[in-house]
Order: sequence, then C-alpha cells, then structure tokens
Amino acid sequence: MKKNVLILGSEGQIGSALKDYLSKKFKVSGYDIANNSSEDLRKKNKKLNKLIKASDFIFFLAFDVGGSRYLSKNQKKFNFIENNILIMSNVFNLIKKYDKRFIFASSQMSNMHYSNYGVLKKIGEIYSESLNGIIVKFWNVYGIEKDKNKSHVITDFIIKAKKNKKIKMLTNGKEKRDFLFSHDCCTGLELIMKRYKFFKKRKEIHLTAAKFTSIYNVASIIQNIFLKKGIKIKIYPSKKKDNLQFDKKNLSDKYFLNYWKPKYSLKDGILEIVNFYLK
Repeated sequence: MKKNVLILGSEGQIGSALKDYLSKKFKVSGYDIANNSSEDLRKKNKKLNKLIKASDFIFFLAFDVGGSRYLSKNQKKFNFIENNILIMSNVFNLIKKYDKRFIFASSQMSNMHYSNYGVLKKIGEIYSESLNGIIVKFWNVYGIEKDKNKSHVITDFIIKAKKNKKIKMLTNGKEKRDFLFSHDCCTGLELIMKRYKFFKKRKEIHLTAAKFTSIYNVASIIQNIFLKKGIKIKIYPSKKKDNLQFDKKNLSDKYFLNYWKPKYSLKDGILEIVNFYLK
C-alpha cells in the first residue's frame, strides 16, 4: 500500500516540484490556496482536518513568501505577519492533534532577527521542536515559479531577460548566495522522509549545495545561456547594497551532504529553467 503524503503549499516553487516528483512513488495530496480559495490554510476547515488525519507524512512548505522584491515590500506589513501566524497555528494544531510525522520548511534566514520573515520561520522552528518534527533549512532553492509576483532572483532574472532583453538588478550584485536546484531539493526531502527516525536525531538539517556565488555571477550565467541561443542580454547592476540580508553570510551545516549530494550544477539548473521559460 502506497504511503499517503500530504504537501501543504503544493503549488509553490518547491511544492509543485515535490508533488510531481513524489507522485511517481506515493499517493500524494496537495493543498494550496492557489488551487482554490477553499484551500486557505489561514482558515480552519473539514477538508484540511481530513487530509492531515489521513496522511502518513506531511511536508509543511506553505508560507506567505517570495523573493527579495516581495519580501522588501511586504514583510513588515501586518497582513504578511498575520498570514504566516495563522497558517502555522492552524497546521501545527492539527499535526499535534493527530500526532503526525512532518518536515517543516524553514530558511537559512531564521537566525536573522532583523527580518520579519526570518523571525516567523524561527517561530515555526520552535513549534516544530515542540512537536518533535524535523526542521529543514532551505538555502535559496530555485526552480519553476507560477506566481511571477513572488519570483525569486534566478527566475526573476530569467523572466526579465526574456521579456526585456536586459536584467535590471535590485542591488550591485556583490552579495553571495548558496543556491540549490528544486529537483535536488526534492531528492533530499524524499530521503529525509524515508529515513525519518534516523534524521530526527538532528536538531535541524540544511539542504544546501555548500557553494556560494555572487548575484552578479548568476546574472552573467543567464546572459551567457541566452547568448548561446542567439539572444543578447544586457546586465544593469544597481548601486544599492543588499538590504534584505545586509550581506550577512550564514555558514551552512554540511552534515546532510554525507548522505545526499546535489546532481545539478548552478549552470545546469539555470539552463533547465531558461529552457522552460523560452518554451
């Protein structure tokens, strides 16, 4: 009998990739407000109660979040804070009620107290610890994104390049990030689910490639890929510095790399996304 897997936030960048990936092996249910307004995790309803009760494993990926532009604009607003508090309160109460195994998707920004997004993710970690779940910290996962208003930096650059033949950056691009392709993220999450008891011994697991590159270099990779396809792209850096993480560079925990390795290089992952959007 196939395991019942529930993905909360199944239409997001990671959730949609994970749903497609796991559906080949498990019975997967998705839940996301993007599907229908009835799947609003901020509200209690019988459908959510039923799905969580019937699940063998839960991936708690749902969050009101987006890329740098979205966070800079929204993370200090009341609705952003309230949305995520309500999502966490409803979901964690049902996980507690039915005593379910779960992974909570946190962020490498959860130690950044000056970021409301980071603070909210830290609250989620505290909830998860109290319920004995597994905290997985994502390090700048990139992939196909359906909501262009919330797109993260790589997708944002690719969309700009395709539409305007130029990449207008929000910063000078000197800040460095550790990127992970969504497919590699999926294989890592599956392994953690399969070896839940083993990995639960860790306080948190970092899904990371452990390789840093500058945002400007990301733009250059995209520029070169487009050039090979006969499309010339210009890059326009801003004079502004990173005002989201303030150039803070966390150190990733490489523990999980002893059991799992990313297969996609940054260039190969970006090429996959470029090909998707050009089609």
